[in-house]
Amino acid sequence: MSTTDQSAQYPSLRNRAVLITGGASGIGASAVRRFARQGALVALLDVQDEVAQKLVSEISETGAFAPVYAHCDLLDISALQKTISDLQSRIGNFQVLINNAANDDRHNFEDVTPEYWDQRMALNLRHYFFAMQSVIPAMKAAKVGAIINLSSIGWIIPSVHEVAYVTAKAAIVGLTRTMAHELGQWNIRVNAVLPGAILTQRQRELWWTPEYEAEIMRSQCLKRPLLPEEVANLLLFLAADDSSAITNQSYIIDAGWV
Repeated sequence: MSTTDQSAQYPSLRNRAVLITGGASGIGASAVRRFARQGALVALLDVQDEVAQKLVSEISETGAFAPVYAHCDLLDISALQKTISDLQSRIGNFQVLINNAANDDRHNFEDVTPEYWDQRMALNLRHYFFAMQSVIPAMKAAKVGAIINLSSIGWIIPSVHEVAYVTAKAAIVGLTRTMAHELGQWNIRVNAVLPGAILTQRQRELWWTPEYEAEIMRSQCLKRPLLPEEVANLLLFLAADDSSAITNQSYIIDAGWV
């Protein structure tokens, strides 16, 4: 950890096992870096092998705990369940789960087929539940856990040309709220984080045109792009014991768009 780093430190996260899906890039990668800097034992799931291995190498060179990367296609629930089981045997039972992986490809509603719809739900929603289901037994036994589900402001605005994605992101809030009530008796907290327009590399390459940036600046109270690490900082707080009384909540981080 750099001596010039001014970000908050959370002692309760040290040596805590943390699982982050979609952790190779974007918000997920920023979360991996931030949790590793806290001394957490981080595992990340993704299918971007080269990008993930580069991230692990960069973090290990800083002297932080080197995250453990596992290739996992989240559409394959059996593989997801086995991967989580294997990782818990390797680094310990997860006390924090960050359900982050998603895909916001644009589409016209007229072109959506039943097959595409089902694939979008599988990619943006289904694995959230089954990842939760896989880590909950150990959390219940320990009577501690923090689960954070990444939703989006897209369903509130609402966004257009991504109806399947927006539907899944709205469902994630419902999933979060019902599971918070299911799990509260075991001191397991479940919250959602709803980012706005975050300037990830993917957004920069695919959608971040001058016209889109102008629309964002008109809509936000803060007239600057939001960065992935700013979302990651919120994830740290919600995972740490500092937020021990917070559950069943949805936190918007969008520079005042909504």
